[in-house]
Amino acid sequence: MNIPSFRAITIEAKLLLIGIPVFIWTMLPIYHLFLFSISPKESAFAGKLWPDNPTLQNFRIVFKQQHFYLHHFWEQMWNSVVIAVATGVITLLIATGAAFAISRLKVKGGRAVMNLALFTYFIPAAFLAVPMYRTMGIYGLLNSHWALILAMVTIASPYAIWVLKQASDKLPLELDEAAIMDGASPMQLFRLVYIPLMLPTLVAVGIYALLLAWNEYLYAFLLLSKDSNLTLSVALGNFLAADDSPWELLMTTGLIYALPPAAIYYVFRRYMVSGLTAGAVKS
Repeated sequence: MNIPSFRAITIEAKLLLIGIPVFIWTMLPIYHLFLFSISPKESAFAGKLWPDNPTLQNFRIVFKQQHFYLHHFWEQMWNSVVIAVATGVITLLIATGAAFAISRLKVKGGRAVMNLALFTYFIPAAFLAVPMYRTMGIYGLLNSHWALILAMVTIASPYAIWVLKQASDKLPLELDEAAIMDGASPMQLFRLVYIPLMLPTLVAVGIYALLLAWNEYLYAFLLLSKDSNLTLSVALGNFLAADDSPWELLMTTGLIYALPPAAIYYVFRRYMVSGLTAGAVKS
């Protein structure tokens, strides 16, 4: 029977002393978000750790769109889903093809292109908002979902290509050589060898791009203006336009909006950790 050493116990105790306060500090905003959502309007700011009369009335109002700011709730939720999924899929298609060409096919100049793409991250995304708005206006895409999808793909692709390229570099070249000797074409190599081995990292990159688009506010605010075309993240900001903002409904809607990405991350957390760090490749 192995008895933990004093040093190991001390290290674990220090980690707990740091981890517990960090966990509590992280969970406090989430707890208060939930607290607001089950509180009646008159007691939302009572300052209590638990409301005297908890209610699910706020959820009923949101789901039935029984407030001025919630008239397009389900449309806006659907817009968020469509834009996020489309961004994830398109980013994955672009990044997968680019990483395969750079890492496995050794396309001339591929690494230079990847480095130039990564160089764009030296420019804050906020600085690119106005040029992006102007570009979408020139091509007639303003107030279209495609405007936001293309903007988010532009932002997500460089990092996605870099992650996939790093993971691809860890695949043994002998696999490619064996497939080529068996008569595999580049497309067969891509489909039958590359994709199956890269699947965990592909899932991680796709989820990364999806969550990036789901949480986007600035570009969604600039590129979309019609209420029925807005994403829910922008619609949440409209609650603050009123003098007497319905905070309980704002927090309820925010809690509902936070559940899908939390569920996605929980389901695919194994891929997110391994795929974005170690490449998720078995030797």
